[in-house]
Amino acid sequence: MSESLSGATTTGTVRGEDEVVDLCRDLIRIDTSNYGDHSGPGERAAAEYVAEKLAEVGLEPKIFESHKGRASTVARIEGEDPSRPALLIHGHTDVVPANAEDWTHHPFSGEIADDCVWGRGAVDMKDMDAMTLAVVRDRLRSGRKPPRDIVLAFLADEEAGGVYGARHLVDNHPGLFEGVTEAIGEVGGFSFTVNEQLRLYLIETAQKGMHWMRLTVDGTAGHGSMTNNDNAITELSEAVGRLGRHKFPVRVTKTVRSFLDELSDALGTPLDPENMDETLAKLGGIAKIIGATLQNTAAPTMLNAGYKVNVIPGQATAHVDGRFLPGLEDEFLADLDRILGPRVKREDVHADKALETSFDGALVDAMQSALKAEDPIARAVPYCLSGGTDAKSFDDLGIRCFGFAPLRLPPELDFAGMFHGVDERVPVDGLKFGVRVLDRFLDAC
Repeated sequence: MSESLSGATTTGTVRGEDEVVDLCRDLIRIDTSNYGDHSGPGERAAAEYVAEKLAEVGLEPKIFESHKGRASTVARIEGEDPSRPALLIHGHTDVVPANAEDWTHHPFSGEIADDCVWGRGAVDMKDMDAMTLAVVRDRLRSGRKPPRDIVLAFLADEEAGGVYGARHLVDNHPGLFEGVTEAIGEVGGFSFTVNEQLRLYLIETAQKGMHWMRLTVDGTAGHGSMTNNDNAITELSEAVGRLGRHKFPVRVTKTVRSFLDELSDALGTPLDPENMDETLAKLGGIAKIIGATLQNTAAPTMLNAGYKVNVIPGQATAHVDGRFLPGLEDEFLADLDRILGPRVKREDVHADKALETSFDGALVDAMQSALKAEDPIARAVPYCLSGGTDAKSFDDLGIRCFGFAPLRLPPELDFAGMFHGVDERVPVDGLKFGVRVLDRFLDAC
């Protein structure tokens, strides 16, 4: 018997549904804020918590620390047929920072209010971490092996590109993933209610690539009171303004086309990718995600220049979050250089590829059947994620990756707004639904 951080007592008779909420609250209460520079508290405490929960049910988890405090936990569950290819279930334990003054409930309290668990990481992605732990612990307590080996990876540093988490493990410990051919991870399997007869569950089969960039303009330094036709701030500001206002052309990839076809069928109306404003207005909280998958994007996010009000600096810098659709990286970079102009130096802070796989096969069938069994009006559909996940690293090992962290959501919840937003929260019923779906999925995978 062990005492959780939330005060709940777990025993061998506890089912996954019964403890998933406490597991989620415990994880949220462990501050794993990732500032991208090792200045945060690190993920070590979360890695140790996960390792303890896995060891309690007979696994032998290992903790890998890539930098002081930046730790990931990995364990392997033997399946009924170890000769079959293994499945990876991965999640990250780090979260983006949160300013407590902006929140209704403290972001690291794991508060339960309005039938939701509140806190930083509630949907990104300590909910899936908790659901995975709950399912695994329940299955191992009751002696229910999965059909094939399962590798569990709870990872550091996803919010800063995974260099100290997934990328570190793939580059330095690839043997951990021996025999793995498929994986499931975050930002997929969530619901969009069309009507009382149909709920779409979006399965991530593609994700945009990234170019996080630093833009630099060098100019002539001088006194602020004098005329200066080579002001670095002016030149950079104009370039950033052009980029921030630029509308990249619509490009419909294979996955986006499949999603639009499914959505068109669900809504009973043909969809024109070139005129999606009216359709996106009907999608509620997922419109932000879907809208960003119709084109490449480049969002200015940081500006820096100068050190005194009466000094014109010799250099100005900006940072841009660039995302490109599968197959369109070259077009994206060419557009960037054309928009920015010759005076702007562009260099990558972090870059990674786009991913895309087909929506078929036995694993997809297992997702569909598990969802349908728990929600009779469910229909699984493929979609492209506008962001990126640790799947980018695992793809380098030849692993076919999907986003499948199942949640049945109330229609009024702004799900996309929960990611990196204020008052992030996940419905309690959604967590329990996810446990039931994942348990069925593991039986069929």
